[in-house]
Amino acid sequence: MNYLTNACADLLHEIRIKSPLIHNITNYVTVNDCANAILAMGASPIMADDVAEVEEIVSISSALVINIGTLNQRTVASMIRAGIKANELHIPVVLDPVGAGASSLRNKTTYKILSEVKIDVIRGNLSEISFVAGLSVSTKGVDTSKADEKNDAEAIAKSVANKYSCVVGITGEVDIVSDGIRVTRIANGHKMLSKVTGTGCMTSALVGSFCGITKDYYTATVIGITLMGIAGDISFVKTREMGTGSFHIGIIDALSNMNSTYFLERAKIDEAKY
Repeated sequence: MNYLTNACADLLHEIRIKSPLIHNITNYVTVNDCANAILAMGASPIMADDVAEVEEIVSISSALVINIGTLNQRTVASMIRAGIKANELHIPVVLDPVGAGASSLRNKTTYKILSEVKIDVIRGNLSEISFVAGLSVSTKGVDTSKADEKNDAEAIAKSVANKYSCVVGITGEVDIVSDGIRVTRIANGHKMLSKVTGTGCMTSALVGSFCGITKDYYTATVIGITLMGIAGDISFVKTREMGTGSFHIGIIDALSNMNSTYFLERAKIDEAKY
């Protein structure tokens, strides 16, 4: 077993001991799923997006997750204020640029956040991260478009990581994580994950949860993404005849029952270039 996989397994054990509080400014479509995913992992969620309280909430939290999935002018101000406060207190910030490239508001907000807040991890699909890289994209709402699938995910992840001095996670058929130098490929997951809303949001929430217990944001990103893939693998096996509703619930069940042994048995983490 390689070093990175073992380091992930250690974090999986540690998070249930430390139970970090994770501040989420997220979207109303998946907010309940994100909270349950964080709880299933052993962390504690708090969803607070009013500008009047975000500084207080982030000050008592171990990590901040910003998700622009259902963006509006009110929450943009909250995201910026919470992010700046998190930076002041050296609290890690995860950005999920949901649908970046799809509208002027999302595009401007993504760049505004990146210009005013130091982001530690950016997690998104290939279209979203391609937009952050400055490429012209054909974003299909919140999903990766067919036209963008030809983009070199590894090169884009490295480029964005270097540009913003952060860790980048691109989720897809094969997930990519890079800090600009190292690259890890993750081969867990099932195509059914794309049929349930919120799996990307939950993945960012999981990444934020692990960022709340370690300064090694690279490993935190690898385990957050890998766990969602493994949960999808397990849920599909148990619910394949039952449909997407049961598959959805099966993801939370799999996360809540996850332990280091399951993780080490199932993780498909290729750190060949690590």
